[in-house]
Amino acid sequence: MLATAAGALLAVTAAVLTAPHAAQAAEASNAFHVSGGRLLDANDNDFVLRGVNHAHAWYTAKTPQALKDIKALGANSARVVLSTGDQWTKNDTADVATIVEQCKASRLVCVLEAHDTTGYGEAGAAVPLSRAVDYWKGIKSAVEGQEKYIILNLGNEPYGNTGYENWASGTTDAIKSMRAAGFKHTIMVDAPNWGQDWSFTMRDNAAGVFAADPDKNTVFSIHMYGVYDTAAEVQAYLNRFVSQKLPIVVGEFGDAHSDGNPDEDAIMATAQQLGIGYLGWSWSGNGSGVEYLDMATGFDAGQLTTWGQRFLNGANGIRETAREASVYGSGGSGGDGGDGGAESGTCQVTYKLSDWGSSFNADVTIRNTGTTAVKGWQLQFRFPGDQKINSAWNAKVSQEGSTVKATNESWTESIPAGGSASFGLNGSSTSANSTPSAFALNGASCTTR
Repeated sequence: MLATAAGALLAVTAAVLTAPHAAQAAEASNAFHVSGGRLLDANDNDFVLRGVNHAHAWYTAKTPQALKDIKALGANSARVVLSTGDQWTKNDTADVATIVEQCKASRLVCVLEAHDTTGYGEAGAAVPLSRAVDYWKGIKSAVEGQEKYIILNLGNEPYGNTGYENWASGTTDAIKSMRAAGFKHTIMVDAPNWGQDWSFTMRDNAAGVFAADPDKNTVFSIHMYGVYDTAAEVQAYLNRFVSQKLPIVVGEFGDAHSDGNPDEDAIMATAQQLGIGYLGWSWSGNGSGVEYLDMATGFDAGQLTTWGQRFLNGANGIRETAREASVYGSGGSGGDGGDGGAESGTCQVTYKLSDWGSSFNADVTIRNTGTTAVKGWQLQFRFPGDQKINSAWNAKVSQEGSTVKATNESWTESIPAGGSASFGLNGSSTSANSTPSAFALNGASCTTR
């Protein structure tokens, strides 16, 4: 999307990560990297972006609280708008370093993007990707060594509807220049045609661009607005990348737009089905007629808009599907906070329900079916009805809506390989009670018994 003048936002990116590519994985031992067409974190755990765009470049004073609020509402990531100084006030090295630390403090993975490239070739003030590369080189010290916490989004919507035929060569040159300068980060690249790729230029050239990255560590980002107003269009585009085993993300989308009404339900459902990431536009501050894209009115997390409620709390939304990156100690091994975590298929949960109509008890047992110990755990699940927790034992249990998170006590912290940990809870319900259908231990799915 075309960015408006300073102080006014315009909607851009939805990020979706997907499928594998057969080329060799990036050799990054302490960074996000692509392997088999999937985005993996520094612990080699699969990571699916579920986040919110925030327009830092125009609202720098709002960023610290915005990131805290975005995290508190369940997101695992944020896409942060930066300016190279070509169109708006430059976000310099010190500013970017501060953002990185704020992201880490909020346990968010941040996608940092250079916005001044928006609509190059059609928008008169836009700059080419080469200028974005110059910007990244200039602030390199702020992001170097942070490869396991951040992703670099090379340039926002780098071609409009003029000159987009140059997308493949321009993007390839920019990636190679970044690698030559020593950047080991996962690089996210946006589609042309104001991010929407109606010409299928990115779709048809993505394999070649990925192969040209010396580190094989590139992720593609499509922005879904009016071009994607049917489920068939959404599914066809995303499945094309998945079938080619190429990593794709929906870097921006909304529930409405001046160029047509995107099918946000299909975008979120398809992303969840395919296991690819998405980032909704945007937290707050939109202007110039697209204020309806704000998720929070006036940057107030207590005043979510209809779009914000849908995106954050609705079906296939943030609260239901986001899983924190394991580099923050919420899973995996070798991370910052725990000696071991769960991998998909290495845990089994038994939920024994004793129901007395208006009240109930549940005894929950987590069995470690893997080969390494789990030290420090969080079990997440959703109640199928209106159940409310009154008390719990042998775990710290919190509830937000229907989502329940149970975290170990000091005496239940370790689950040895082949061992188990148990906790219980008491609750109330005014409707029929039943057992939750899915459980995740440290972000990894468990089988049930």
